[in-house]
Amino acid sequence: MSTPNRIVSIYTEDTPNPQAIKFVLNRMLFPQSSADFTTLEEAEAVSPLATKLFKDYDFVSNVFIMNNFVTVTKKVAEPWYELIPDLREAIKTYISEGHTIIDTDAYAKAVAENPSSANPNVIREDDEEVVKKIKEMLTKYVQPAVEGDGGSVVFRSFDQGIVRLGMQGACSGCPSSSITLKSGIEGLLKRMVPEVESVEAEML
Repeated sequence: MSTPNRIVSIYTEDTPNPQAIKFVLNRMLFPQSSADFTTLEEAEAVSPLATKLFKDYDFVSNVFIMNNFVTVTKKVAEPWYELIPDLREAIKTYISEGHTIIDTDAYAKAVAENPSSANPNVIREDDEEVVKKIKEMLTKYVQPAVEGDGGSVVFRSFDQGIVRLGMQGACSGCPSSSITLKSGIEGLLKRMVPEVESVEAEML
């Protein structure tokens, strides 16, 4: 017996990255977590939804899934208005039919094998105090803003005054991300965490 389709609504939002568009849904896809895929191979290991998007649309270069949205980045010059309708309908249909978005077991295994693929902004007991402060600032002030833009900024390392952050989703490759990084995030962290001297992006 087939399961009735669930009512799903979906709309798009522009992002600061002209190559990325954000698809927002009326249901949670990956609550309180995020997954960033830059290749089909990465997607095949964890996310059937991202795998479908990579396979069905050769213009897709990145799929970012977080909370109730999917951010898709394209690698072609065609304008988004020509690409969005089919992509939006594909995502809506896939989710309304109840297919798996993230294979949580596979995700847990991937995190176990590569801890940096988990949420790096989570404060851990063995973090140094300065790292805890940095992560707190990222979670409280930075993440809500960049999430609204269809992306994520994650902690990578802190060494000799330098904070290195990973840019995900719409933030990766965004022309304005370097400005945001320096004038926004760096300024905030230097004010709130005196040990921070500079912030740099670590491209994933």
